[in-house]
Amino acid sequence: MRGSLGKKAPLAVLMLVGVMLAALGQTVAQAAAGDGRGGFGASSIARFKDPVYVHGPRGANGLVFVVEQAGVIRMIKDGHKLGGSFLNINRRVQSGGERGLLSVAFSPAYGKNRRFYVFYTDGKGDLVVREYRTARKNPRDAREGSGRTVLRIRHRFAPNHNGGQLQFGPDRKLYISTGDGGGGGDPKGNGQDKRSLLGKILRIDPRRKGKQPYTVPRDNPFRKGPGAREIFAFGLRNPYRFSFDRARKKIVIGDVGQDRREEIDYEKLGNARGANFGWNAFEGDLRYPGGGPVPKNHERPILDYSHDGGRCSITGGYVVRDKRIPSLFGRYVYADFCGGRLRSLIPNTKGARKDRSLNIGSQPGISSFGEDARGRIYFANLFSGRVFTIKPK
Repeated sequence: MRGSLGKKAPLAVLMLVGVMLAALGQTVAQAAAGDGRGGFGASSIARFKDPVYVHGPRGANGLVFVVEQAGVIRMIKDGHKLGGSFLNINRRVQSGGERGLLSVAFSPAYGKNRRFYVFYTDGKGDLVVREYRTARKNPRDAREGSGRTVLRIRHRFAPNHNGGQLQFGPDRKLYISTGDGGGGGDPKGNGQDKRSLLGKILRIDPRRKGKQPYTVPRDNPFRKGPGAREIFAFGLRNPYRFSFDRARKKIVIGDVGQDRREEIDYEKLGNARGANFGWNAFEGDLRYPGGGPVPKNHERPILDYSHDGGRCSITGGYVVRDKRIPSLFGRYVYADFCGGRLRSLIPNTKGARKDRSLNIGSQPGISSFGEDARGRIYFANLFSGRVFTIKPK
């Protein structure tokens, strides 16, 4: 045996070991995501007025913040709603329909600099990103007088398709989602127009530098043209909610469709830089009738679904990293605003797998998901006003 292999024996052994390690790696990768079949439930925390976002940042001593559409941010601590408000800017906000105060994001250094950012629509319908700071002696109070406008985007053609998400990425830059400006079918062609900030994911450093209210990262794809410097990705209709799979440095976008398809996009952060997600040439994975020319290259969704069964609008969520819930670990949770079913799937850039219901009831009106500093998942219901947490049974 030894003589027949001769000097090739080490190579053969190494090849065999390589095959075994590859198989083991594949098994580990497959086992990394749960089956989504149980061991969890939804627990109501409290009722709020038109809640549209939930977020628990690092550096906030366990506080979880609930955004109310009319312009108020309230707080949860240890699973209980606190009295009063954290921030009230309802005089600045135009609320109703798809407009309002839509999200909040806290600086990665929030524990030290006390800065956070909100996204809202103003009295003219324009999209505004504004910075605030908490009171130095009271971390549960953010003063309206500390506000500073970081970015304003004209949005006056129609009241819908505002986008609305703020998220700090794993690179500590602020990402901003904007809708295509409204109307049916993107009549202004903003999704594919790289000169427009509408229908995009934007990426900036929101800190003031001299007279500049923010700076553009040097590695933004169109910093030197041809396109607006703030753009990170384009070809989106209404990316109302997106998030980051921080364990894998990937972005997940729930892009609300037109009449036929809702879509989920999942891409490595590096590959999403400068990516075209296809709208309005495509709606989901289908060619959009009357849309623009087919792009040379565009990112296809990992999952799209029809409006059958009363579904109408995707509410994008988060990849679960809550170790208390093994069956959901590594799975992306999301819902449909009209259909009301919460679902989960295993995301992969080549396509989603094992999409299934969470089997925790149907709740039309799910406006958003949220995540806290410990990776625990929340969701808000606009119709009932209730905020829930997903917890182990």
